[in-house]
Amino acid sequence: MNTNPFGSSPVVSVGADPAGVSGGVIDTGPFWPVVDPRKARLAMRLDGTVLEERLRAALVEAAISAIETLSDWKFACLAEGFTALAQVPAPQVDGESIHVHRFLRAVHCMAAANLAERYRGFDATGAGARHAELVESPIEDLRRDAAWALADIQGRGRTTVELI
Repeated sequence: MNTNPFGSSPVVSVGADPAGVSGGVIDTGPFWPVVDPRKARLAMRLDGTVLEERLRAALVEAAISAIETLSDWKFACLAEGFTALAQVPAPQVDGESIHVHRFLRAVHCMAAANLAERYRGFDATGAGARHAELVESPIEDLRRDAAWALADIQGRGRTTVELI
């Protein structure tokens, strides 16, 4: 496993593909669950216009972002003796910790937002500009959903209220 020279967080790397499917899973280190691009494609409802390489790059960047956001929380969990996200006490849904579900949701949402931003820029015509306006709200929704999933993992509230 590669380690980050700026701390003890693992560097996201490509793991072996036990099923022999092209691309393989994305290994996020010993604490975090692997990210499966095939499952992500289905969860994100992506068609074939998104190339495997582009999907993989978006998922890796999203996993890095989620891991960095949760780094303090992870170290608190490690201090309590939990060596994997799935071990941190939480209710189970569909045979899996809700923390694992939420981590993967955050990664999928961040990757989908990133892809939507990149793909909307290819058509600079009037139709492209109208399309960009249509996808702007879903991009914001995806980023919000990712932020909520990460906040839920940490047990933080979803809304920040400030007095003006």
